[in-house]
Amino acid sequence: MADATTDLLDPGERLDAGALRALQLDRLRASLRRAYENVPFYRESFDKAGVRPEDCRSLADLARFPFTTKADLRENYPYGMFAVPRERVRRLHASSGTTGRPTVVGYTDGDLSVWADMVARSLRAAGARPGDVVHVAYGYGLFTGGLGAHYGAERLGCTVIPASGGMTARQVQLIQDLRPTVIMVTPSYMLTLLDEFERQGVDPRGTSLRVGVFGAEPWTEEMRREIEDRFAIDAVDIYGLSEVIGPGVAQECVETKDGLHVWEDHFYPEVVDPVTGEVLPEGAEGELVFTSLTKEAMPVVRYRTRDLTRLLPGTARVFRRMEKVTGRSDDLVILRGVNLFPTQVEEIVLRTPGVAPHFQLRLTREGRLDALTVRAEARPDAGPKVREEAARAIAAGVKEGIGVSVGVEIVDPESLERSVGKIRRIVDLRPRGAL
Repeated sequence: MADATTDLLDPGERLDAGALRALQLDRLRASLRRAYENVPFYRESFDKAGVRPEDCRSLADLARFPFTTKADLRENYPYGMFAVPRERVRRLHASSGTTGRPTVVGYTDGDLSVWADMVARSLRAAGARPGDVVHVAYGYGLFTGGLGAHYGAERLGCTVIPASGGMTARQVQLIQDLRPTVIMVTPSYMLTLLDEFERQGVDPRGTSLRVGVFGAEPWTEEMRREIEDRFAIDAVDIYGLSEVIGPGVAQECVETKDGLHVWEDHFYPEVVDPVTGEVLPEGAEGELVFTSLTKEAMPVVRYRTRDLTRLLPGTARVFRRMEKVTGRSDDLVILRGVNLFPTQVEEIVLRTPGVAPHFQLRLTREGRLDALTVRAEARPDAGPKVREEAARAIAAGVKEGIGVSVGVEIVDPESLERSVGKIRRIVDLRPRGAL
């Protein structure tokens, strides 16, 4: 643990490994009881699997309990997963319903307090301190990003600018006028802000910003280097999802930048084989699964996130680390037998001269075979020859690095759809039934 931060840690961060494991087991057993006794879905699924809360005598016993999926949450829409009367719920959030019913999550007063504490802890780990000015450019509303970041920053003792998303030119002006020291935003929208700074002729390296806390979508080390170099800030990763609580489930520490420490005193992580569901040993890559340890309104048991990562020992904190998410099992593109994730293409785009870090993957069907086209934006000063060379370089990089042939289109600057939340990296234009 880094000595420089020891005096800033909260009681949970000061636990030793033995005390942490004892606390986890005590909280896990209580959470399983809460779910079983108050949520009909969990009572039925536990009974069907032949397990009861008292069967959890060690942390390893959690593997005997059934998984929870997003489909389960949707099937119990809107309030079927709640473990408390609706009158005790102080706030509702919901995730996207673009592929069906949204997943509704609820929070008691206690849940909201824990959530604020965890985001405050995350911001401290990122390098923020009381008195900092925090520019929150996550979307507000049903999405958990904006309000989660907002109340956590206030809990830490910061001044909050609730900018939300959109109105990019105005955001650049606010950053210049109000002089925030910390920004919380998706990495893709940070690049959109970067483009706007440069369009206005403002040097992004000369702003007051010193820390960027980026989450809500996978991003690569190449993107970190791009943002840090062009903004002259520390760029760190935050992780969360609404079904577990929202942002603040795990956070990268600014002093190490070596993966995200999971706040294991409130959220118990596992990594499982995405196909078999078998729990994998520490260090093996698989699908991240979470069990809430302290949530009151909506406890979740072994929730399958679909995010792919590895669990590693702690460094700057006692808690285990998760590697930066490499992709989602449901974002996997299998192209002519080759597995491909958008983050792999991102690495290639970011190191290609003449193109901006904005790209999209388009899947089509040509005859009996799937085809993929990478559409990447040119930089404003890239002429026809530079664009041609960039297209060849990206195609060669994908072929050599991933092992599959793709088409490449270099499009005009700012012609791809921008996102103020999670960027849509994959556009699937294949005929229905071809998936």
